[in-house]
Amino acid sequence: MVIASHGKGSGLKFDYCYAGPTLRRPKFDMIKYWFTIALWKRVVLALVLGVLAGVLLGDNAQSIKWIGDLFIRSIKMLVVPLIFFSLVSGITAIGDIGKLGSVGGKAIGLFLCTAAISVTLGMTLAQLVQPGAGLTISLPEGSEIPVPPDQSVIDMIVNLVPDNPVMAMAQGSILPVIVFAVLFGISILATGSEGAPLARAMDAGSAVMQKMTMIVMELTPFGVFALIAWVAGTFGFEALLPLGKLVMLNYLGCGIILVIVYPLIIRFIARLPVVDFYRGIIDAQAIAFSTASSNAALPVTLRCVERNLGVSNSIASFTVALGATINMNGTAMYLGVIALFGAQAYGIELTWISYVLIALTSTLGAIGAAGVPGSGLVMMSLVLSSIGVPLETIAFVAGINHLLDMMRTMTNVTGDATVAVAVGRMAGEIDVEEYRSADDI
Repeated sequence: MVIASHGKGSGLKFDYCYAGPTLRRPKFDMIKYWFTIALWKRVVLALVLGVLAGVLLGDNAQSIKWIGDLFIRSIKMLVVPLIFFSLVSGITAIGDIGKLGSVGGKAIGLFLCTAAISVTLGMTLAQLVQPGAGLTISLPEGSEIPVPPDQSVIDMIVNLVPDNPVMAMAQGSILPVIVFAVLFGISILATGSEGAPLARAMDAGSAVMQKMTMIVMELTPFGVFALIAWVAGTFGFEALLPLGKLVMLNYLGCGIILVIVYPLIIRFIARLPVVDFYRGIIDAQAIAFSTASSNAALPVTLRCVERNLGVSNSIASFTVALGATINMNGTAMYLGVIALFGAQAYGIELTWISYVLIALTSTLGAIGAAGVPGSGLVMMSLVLSSIGVPLETIAFVAGINHLLDMMRTMTNVTGDATVAVAVGRMAGEIDVEEYRSADDI
């Protein structure tokens, strides 16, 4: 700083001049700050603000519902390509058709069995607790509740095979798309080296769709705000109380899978101590619970399965990677709960065919779910649309999805390790001494 003084009369006058660069207060970038906040925190904030807006606006909250509708349409946009690329990529990850029939067959069989058990458990709990009972919801004027499917078993089996897979994709007929994707993936494996470029393309497509899913998930706070405001303004604050039941059912169902289903596999299929298993996998569980992402927990899960539980590298790398792609037991259970919750809330009578469709779409939808936070919301639209439940049901769970996602992801990752240990034991590629030494970790 340069200071100059000039005498004038009996006083002094000082002029202050700054000779250095100009100092400016940095500008606050709201957009950048918004994206530095964890998505789940933004969603919770949107949930709270949406409730307040709904209470203040009342029936006028209908005017902002279009924002939520745009969010739901964005989710529907992802379903078909995400399922197709994820399933094909998961199958081609096996490497060769011979491995698919031996190690892959055992792993996929266990993944499917545990997923079926999980969704059945979810539907049973939802049927017993009735989380949507007493919650009467009517759609806005001009909207109609979709008619639940009414078809025979033979019709359902025949319709599983698409006569035109492109048309099935265009019409959003998910089950035929899944059948085509499975056959397509198996055919790529059977083709061998000639199909390798296509397998890499499917991997790239899966990665792109996961990235697109993350982009669409950035719309979640805005969709949640609009839909929750509409719900609270139209149906009242009491319409949000069943969320507590959903959280309770989610944690109860995942807890049953963790303390009963997985220990039975470890004890009677792998014939190994259960306590040592959980001591060896606890690091991966902690990462899964905190990140709510199977993909984020993948390296830690692989390390725990190999170093702590003694599974060979070939079995561990294949089974854990495949499990991170197609094994989503917690998600399958959750989808079964949400499907019945939506049907109860909208007063939809489900037939036994509807229950079969819930089981099928939840199991296969969980297989097609990406191992990233929020992918359960995408698969939710698949299950709900298959039984005629309005997709507005998503509004009720989107705000608490991260809280549910944490427990579901820990369940999924634990299932990956469970199957890896069981397959390693059946293939004779596990160091039992190293597994038992997990209590020294």
